[in-house]
Amino acid sequence: MEVRVLTGPALDAALDDVAALRIAVFRDWPYIYDGSLDYERRYLESYRNSENAVVVGAFDGARLVGAATGTPLEDHADDFAAPFAETGLTLEEVFYCAESVLLPDYRGRGLGHAFFDAREAHGRALGRSYSAFCSVIRPDDHPLKPATYRPLDAFWRKRGYAPMPGVVAHFRWTDLGDSTQTEKALQFWGKPL
Repeated sequence: MEVRVLTGPALDAALDDVAALRIAVFRDWPYIYDGSLDYERRYLESYRNSENAVVVGAFDGARLVGAATGTPLEDHADDFAAPFAETGLTLEEVFYCAESVLLPDYRGRGLGHAFFDAREAHGRALGRSYSAFCSVIRPDDHPLKPATYRPLDAFWRKRGYAPMPGVVAHFRWTDLGDSTQTEKALQFWGKPL
């Protein structure tokens, strides 16, 4: 296993593989996302267009088996920036740790920590003083929630993150089994860098 920080042309070259990972991993709870490569390519365009974006890739040989993305918050979707209006933080202070996707066979090996370490270091190198990410909010009684599901809250808290009260984004995607996109609420978590 090798973890590499990808920027510039290396980031650009990895985006289709990141798209495929997002589609595969986010099919599971709690995202239950019915993704398409066309949608993913449009979504990931913000990473291609941001000169300060980063992809942290986990490679098994030449194969990308996990990835975590990050970008200055002002370079990401407006739906994610708007909730920060009442926080006292400027967008230019915040590094947004977007998705972390890792194939199931590679979990439990410390790659989640490596993903956060690299993105937080990238954010600090850009002069950012705050790191944030968001997680989807689903009802506990959702019919697709697996009985064995364990949320990642304890992992995130161990890394120093906490939910940011009232800082919630809204984003649309299509759930498995649905034919149209619906709006989802996503809770921001954050910490000083």
